Formats: sequence, C-alpha cells, structure tokens
Amino acid sequence: MTDRSLWSYKEIAAHIRVQPDTVRSYRKHGLMPPPDHVEGGKPYWYADTVRTWVANRPGNRSRST
Repeated sequence: MTDRSLWSYKEIAAHIRVQPDTVRSYRKHGLMPPPDHVEGGKPYWYADTVRTWVANRPGNRSRST
C-alpha cells in the first residue's frame, strides 16, 4: 500500500529528527528529490518519496521510523 499523504518541510524534519531549516538546506543544495507537488509556491513530497530518499541517502544511520 502506498502512502500518498503530502509532507512539508515540517513533517520531513520530524521524520528525520532535524529542524525544518535543515531540510530546506538539503533541498537548496540538491540533496533531496524534487517536490512531488507545489502549492502556493510551497513544496510538498509524498511520504513514500521521503521514506525512499531517507533509506537511500548517504549517511543514513538506519534511523527507526
């Protein structure tokens, strides 16, 4: 089953246990996948996109979800 809920910087930050500004910095430096959706100029990612990115990103320390 796929999770199509949309996550903002805030939800992603909570998921990987960092501050939202850290997630913004990751995006600015091209370390994140492109947003799945943009609304009102704000980027959003599907939860599954984020989970896949977290599982495959360099430095992943097998954080529990």
